[in-house]
Amino acid sequence: MPPSIPASATTDDSAVPEGPSLAARLLSHRGVMVGLVLFGLIVLAALSADWISPHDPLRNNFRYRLGAPNDIHWLGTDRFGRDILSRIIHGTRVSLRIGLMVVLATGILGALIGAAAGYFRRLDGPVMRVMDGLMAFPGILLAISLAAALGPSEMNAAIALTVAYTPRTARIVRASVLVVRELDYVEAARALGAGHGRILARHILPNSLTPLVVQCTYIFALSVLAEAVLSFIGVGPPPPTPSLGSIIADGRDYILEAPWISLYPGIAIAITVLGLNLLGDGLRDVLDPRMKVDIR
Repeated sequence: MPPSIPASATTDDSAVPEGPSLAARLLSHRGVMVGLVLFGLIVLAALSADWISPHDPLRNNFRYRLGAPNDIHWLGTDRFGRDILSRIIHGTRVSLRIGLMVVLATGILGALIGAAAGYFRRLDGPVMRVMDGLMAFPGILLAISLAAALGPSEMNAAIALTVAYTPRTARIVRASVLVVRELDYVEAARALGAGHGRILARHILPNSLTPLVVQCTYIFALSVLAEAVLSFIGVGPPPPTPSLGSIIADGRDYILEAPWISLYPGIAIAITVLGLNLLGDGLRDVLDPRMKVDIR
């Protein structure tokens, strides 16, 4: 008779320790946390711009024209005596608003185009050749051309940037769909008679969007930078709307005598982009199973 196995030696699946949850892994990633703090402060300032701005960003005061930073105007004034700090706070709101519109539009369009091209083989060739044609142009040059043709406004800037950056998201989603559509559970759903729409909506898209989430953070950062470029050359939001790019442009003729006009909005752009890039890198490390890195 074989010896009995002690109860303590039996395996219990419920006793197997589970790995940390997604939220715990995100919170333990230093890059994610630093990015969240930086970007969160920018978003908070933009949302509360009407309450925390010390002055009216559009009010001219020629008595303080080109004034250096002081107790009244903490970051100085521009050539019209307008408070730089107030204009940066409100300009950040404009940049984030345009960036959010671009991210939502490119995410939706990129997911639809990429899913259609990746799932339907007959659409793959012609659709992706159109995307390749758009990507043949540098994104910022294509956006400048479209914004100049459409005219200066927030909506037109968002449309131009959406057209410029949608091909990137479409290619990323297509690559994921090409892999997911060959997996066993998709084949099983197809064998059970599920239609193309159900397979795409229930099985393929939900399992193909992780790279898109990471890409959207980079698109947001690119949109903030590109919006500043559009505003700098005069095809972004029209005056007197405060925009970070237009503030920098206002100070280019006074860069030696009043460098604070262009310096501080440039720092605001750098902090915003840095926060988004750190957040994107952290999301990639945590969400991509191929990234075998120490996230502590």
